[in-house]
Amino acid sequence: MIVIGADVHKATHTFVAVDEVGRKLAERTVKATTAGHEAVLRWARAEFDDRLRWGVEDCRHLSARLERDLLAGGQEVVRVPPKLMAQTRSSARERGKSDPIDALAVARAVLREPDLPAAEHDESTRELKLLVDRREGLVGERTRQINRLRWHLHELDPEFDVPVKGFAIAKQRRRVAAWLAGRDSLVAELARDILADIDTVSGKIDTLERRITARVDADYPHLTAAPGCGPLSAAKIAGETANVSRFRSEACFAMNAGVAPLPVWSGSTRGRVRMSRTGNRQLNAALHRIAVTQIRLDGLGRAYYRKRLEQGDSTVEALRCLKRRLARVVFHALHADQQVTRPTTALPLAA
Repeated sequence: MIVIGADVHKATHTFVAVDEVGRKLAERTVKATTAGHEAVLRWARAEFDDRLRWGVEDCRHLSARLERDLLAGGQEVVRVPPKLMAQTRSSARERGKSDPIDALAVARAVLREPDLPAAEHDESTRELKLLVDRREGLVGERTRQINRLRWHLHELDPEFDVPVKGFAIAKQRRRVAAWLAGRDSLVAELARDILADIDTVSGKIDTLERRITARVDADYPHLTAAPGCGPLSAAKIAGETANVSRFRSEACFAMNAGVAPLPVWSGSTRGRVRMSRTGNRQLNAALHRIAVTQIRLDGLGRAYYRKRLEQGDSTVEALRCLKRRLARVVFHALHADQQVTRPTTALPLAA
């Protein structure tokens, strides 16, 4: 098996091929276009036949087109987290940093970590991720506009205050517009202009949320059946997971989500673990929101959390344990949603 590591950039991609012991065999740089990807694929097949495995640095916006083109060519592709690549580069004999050095580090990380998640071309989850990312971008833009508007409102009248979350409600925006209507200063003019922008962005956010909710309700009934998992959290999980079948077990899924416990014991301090700070942090954040919601609700999640506290766990450790169990529930729910299009029986809160 020949492993080819890819260091991806906006304009070019650099590829380095290694053998089964990590010895560098060849190097190639091509343009970051479909034509360039097809050229490197022809080169790799001519040079090494079809005994190929491709490792791609997980940069999403830079590596998405490369992944799609390689998968369309029938190749096996795995995603390498940048942290693993950095660790491999720091332990290499060749010092410094360059595109070939980075691509070599990616290839050697693939050899060292055989259980890295494989990339799969799943148009449904990719579209869901694009919708969620677009909505989150608009929410961030609206928040910045709201902060500017609140400063203008404070300058006009310190006693007139609207909470940040209030601007997401059309009724509150109309109230602010009516309050600004009778003022003729430049500050009021700018405030009205910003409020109009907020109103426009809010309409786009609401439209995207309805579109996301409709897709999630149709495609992920088992996932949304879990208490605390609303349509937006379910869409985030589905989009970031990008086809759950690429994970060979729920333990691998939990490790990818950054909720698997990491051992931190030595000598007589056996059995100690801590939270992982690696993995997909977006997926981790979605599981965190579900866990926090379940702790507030009366159900199995809350009961399990309190049980961990009674056994002597800290609040942080108890929350980590709940998130790990939720990863198992989410993993099986995603598998169930791949098999059916309508909900059957609701999955339990925690296994």
